[in-house]
Amino acid sequence: MTTTTQASTGPVWDWAAGHGPVTGALSATTGALAVATTGAATGMPPGWALTVGAAGAIGHTLSSLREGLSARTIAMRSASWLVGAGWTTWAMTTGPLTWAALGSLATIGVGIGATARSTLLYEEARELEAIAADERQVSRELSAERRAIAAEWGDRVQRVCNITLRVLAVEIWPTGTGFTIDAELPAGGTTYDRIAQHSAALSADARLPHGCTAVASQGIHQGRVLIDVTTVNVLSEERTYPSDYSPLSIYTGIPWGYRTNAEEICVFLREQCALVVGPTGSGKTNMVHVILAGFARTTDVLTWVIDLNAGSAGLSWVRPALDANGASVEGVRPGIDWLASTYEEAALMLDAALAIGLRRKVAYQDLMAQQNTDQLPISAKIPQIMLVIDEGAEILTSTDRSMKTLAKKILEVIRMLRAMGIRTVLTALGATGAVLGNLMIRREAKARVVLTGGEVEGMDLSKVFPGARGLRVDQAPFKGAGFMGTPESAAALFKNWRILPNQIRDIVHATTGMHPTLDDISTKAAGTAYASRWDAGRTAWMRDTANAPAATAEEAGQSAAGGLNLSALRSQPADPVTEEDAAVRAFMEQIDAQFATAPEPASMPEPPAPAVLNLSALRDSDDDNGPAWVADAVAAIKAAGPAGMKPSAVADTVGKHRKTVRSGLKAAAERGELIYRENGPHSVYVHPDHA
Repeated sequence: MTTTTQASTGPVWDWAAGHGPVTGALSATTGALAVATTGAATGMPPGWALTVGAAGAIGHTLSSLREGLSARTIAMRSASWLVGAGWTTWAMTTGPLTWAALGSLATIGVGIGATARSTLLYEEARELEAIAADERQVSRELSAERRAIAAEWGDRVQRVCNITLRVLAVEIWPTGTGFTIDAELPAGGTTYDRIAQHSAALSADARLPHGCTAVASQGIHQGRVLIDVTTVNVLSEERTYPSDYSPLSIYTGIPWGYRTNAEEICVFLREQCALVVGPTGSGKTNMVHVILAGFARTTDVLTWVIDLNAGSAGLSWVRPALDANGASVEGVRPGIDWLASTYEEAALMLDAALAIGLRRKVAYQDLMAQQNTDQLPISAKIPQIMLVIDEGAEILTSTDRSMKTLAKKILEVIRMLRAMGIRTVLTALGATGAVLGNLMIRREAKARVVLTGGEVEGMDLSKVFPGARGLRVDQAPFKGAGFMGTPESAAALFKNWRILPNQIRDIVHATTGMHPTLDDISTKAAGTAYASRWDAGRTAWMRDTANAPAATAEEAGQSAAGGLNLSALRSQPADPVTEEDAAVRAFMEQIDAQFATAPEPASMPEPPAPAVLNLSALRDSDDDNGPAWVADAVAAIKAAGPAGMKPSAVADTVGKHRKTVRSGLKAAAERGELIYRENGPHSVYVHPDHA
């Protein structure tokens, strides 16, 4: 049986609320009547009422003084206590229930209510006046500060730039890190560039801290200038990526860092590409992760990553979706939609992007006509594809034949698929003419970032930000700091947040439900290359942490000396080339170019050649345990102890050519007789007894 409770009607009493003029007067009169009636009935001494009234008057006077109330309010409260106590004493003596007593009590109540209302209005007006006075004081202080800033910087611009400004306003930044001066330029065709080119001189004249600048930019019209002056160096401190993982959109902008005034700077990549330049150690990899974090939070973007350096840029965004055994974690999607770490996979990805773009041009004509636009309406149902290509600018300028093929496809994506919602983010190691010489990069990549990290070599800012004045590399000597410019924001100092692997994992889990799925039309156009991108066979390298990744086709098909593409060498992974090996190789090539190539020394007669050509790649390979000198090499490496031996030292010991020794040692390592300890130029082979 269901019981229905009927809500009661009528006034709702707030018993926690304080007394107003009416309720206060009513409470006072009814209280006095109750005390007088009770006292008269019980024979209470009338003097007690006067004593209580006097105590109440004194207590209210002290509390009112502590609260800073006016004398009018203090007098009203004290008088109310004394009048009430006097009436109670008189009523207890003459009788409280007479018409005279009741009439006088009613008169007292009306008087108390009217007086309380009057004093309340007076106190409110007095409080408002005090607040207004404080605001006027603050305004006077701010006005004085602004006037001082205006006068100081007006004189400074006159002294440094020889330009007379008329300062119209000074805005103090809410972050407390600087201010902006809005000024009118003098007549005669003076432009803001005249001030912008003296940015460093103005900063030095103002004695600004390192990392703080005075940057001039366009005002509300061409006769006005805005001068942003930073007084606190926010670039020196490290800030972690914000923990707010709320959804974003390609249309609302994606935060990539913050300016010197501590405000976020966003990029809008619906129609434009982006370029990120940063040498080694400048924080470029961290910047790539910040970019991927922003894309992971968008509800209308799918991110495809190409990183031919073992896929390291995108691997951190995939592994949180894999368990310890390499299987997919239920309910968790990778932070990126596709990852290519090899030339073959990158070619498949670019072919799929081109196929999607061309198919969208035809299939969505009705939708674009309905929306009355010549651009594909991007949404969660039809997401934009962002291609993040690590060191992509180097791919575009590479002279390698295979890289040229990738470069051609990348340029086709940039040139043809803007309207269909496929854009790129390229990274580069340096801001040089060789990297940025391609007109397509400069024209389409309107969102540009240069991370300096204090690096000067190869950092020509004028090539990335042509026309920008007053930008110097030494203004951003901190890791993760540099310059950023977009069509919406002029090139200026900025810094990106620090993002760590544990936060990447948190972002992948927090945003897994935000990722869109590729629309059916695009999925069909991409074909099996896209549908099988997460198959076990194509992602085995992501889960294999014990072995090194396989060599690329180019590395497997060429010898260490860059000679013939010998099938005898294709099954062997390429050797790491040290600086010493490179120098020896160059020296040997010079000798071979001038003299006939001599046969390699050997400690025993070489076996007869099995074919017409006596290929060095096939020599000493007829024995399952390798040639005889391998045993001597293994013994020498064992005698070297835990330090091991470099291949060059082994070659000197056994009297063999270094290329031959490297091949033999590699085969011995595959048989388990040796262990290769990779350490760049200091890579060595170690005996298993000392590993």
